[in-house]
Amino acid sequence: MSQGDKRSRKPVGYVLKGAWPGAVLDDHHGARVAQEVAARLRKVVDANGWSMVEAARRTGIDRLTITRVLAGEVWPDLLTVATLEKALDVDLWPGREPGNPPR
Repeated sequence: MSQGDKRSRKPVGYVLKGAWPGAVLDDHHGARVAQEVAARLRKVVDANGWSMVEAARRTGIDRLTITRVLAGEVWPDLLTVATLEKALDVDLWPGREPGNPPR
């Protein structure tokens, strides 16, 4: 791949094997971070038994945005991640402390 904008592919576009977000990815750090954010967000939503409508209500993030982040269809932006983390009181961004790296 050229050194151009690697965001031209969706995060899920870097899947080599398996299903998002548990898939094996191509060597793309950004896609791995997006994968980890999606996996952590999915874990919180599922653990609480929330629908996408309920997750959107609790976080103030549009339901479609949450759905697309979970599916790897968009690059979650910093404001979205920060808003989700604050509303859910959970770290979604990997790598901030030892033992919390992206996969």
